[in-house]
Amino acid sequence: MRVEIIPCLQDNYSYLIINENNNDACVVDPSEAKPIIDFIKKNNINLKYILNTHHHFDHIGGNKELKKKYNATVVGFKNDAQRIPEIDVLVEDNQLWKRDNFEVKIIHIPGHTTGHICFYFFNEKLLFSGDTLFSLGCGKIFEGTYEDMFESLNKIKKLPEDIYIYCGHEYTLQNSKFCIEQDPDNLDLQNKIAKIIKDIKNNIPTVPSTLKDEKECNVFLRAKNVESFSKLRDLKDNF
Repeated sequence: MRVEIIPCLQDNYSYLIINENNNDACVVDPSEAKPIIDFIKKNNINLKYILNTHHHFDHIGGNKELKKKYNATVVGFKNDAQRIPEIDVLVEDNQLWKRDNFEVKIIHIPGHTTGHICFYFFNEKLLFSGDTLFSLGCGKIFEGTYEDMFESLNKIKKLPEDIYIYCGHEYTLQNSKFCIEQDPDNLDLQNKIAKIIKDIKNNIPTVPSTLKDEKECNVFLRAKNVESFSKLRDLKDNF
C-alpha cells in the first residue's frame, strides 16, 4: 500500500490509499472531486471506496461526483447516515471493516463532531485522523465536549507509537507557534519546528507525523487531565 497526499481547497488534505498490486484505491475525505479525478486519470487508479471521517463539507464535498463517476462505495459512521451524502456502508466504533485488500479498524473519536471517526489501517500502521488530531494540534470542539475530545485523544495515544498520522489540514506551522509558546523548553518540539519550516519552504507537506512525535511535541497530547486540556483548548481558540 502507498499513500498519496492530495491537496484540496485552501489547506485540506485528501488521501488516496493505493494497493500497488492492482491500483485499487480508497480516498479519505475528498474535499473536492477535481484534484482526485486528475490524479486518478494520470495514474490509472481504480477508485473503489470513499472513507469519510466526519460530515463537514470540506471533507465530503467530492462524494457525489466521485461516487457517480467511479461507482465508488461511501463508508461513514452509522450515526451520521443523514449527514454524509451518498453513504452506503454504516460503520461503528471498534468495527473491523475489510474489503478487497483494505483492512481498517474504525475508532469513534467525538469532540470536533459527535460522529467523528478515524480509519486505522493497522497492518500498514496508518491512521487517518480527520479533524480530531492534527500535527501539533487538535480540532476545535464544535459538537462534543472537552471530555469527549480529551478521551478521543487518549484513545489515539494508546495506539502504537510508530504509526503514521495523516490529518485533515495543513495547520502544522500555526499549531507549532502555539505549542512552543506553551512548552518553550521542549527540545523535541524545537527540532520538529525546524523541520516544519524547512518542509514548508520547500513546498513539502508536513504530514504525516508519527504518534511518537505527537506525544513528545503536541501540547494537547501532553495534557495530563481534562482541566489542563480545556485551558489549552480555550487558549488556542483565542490564539
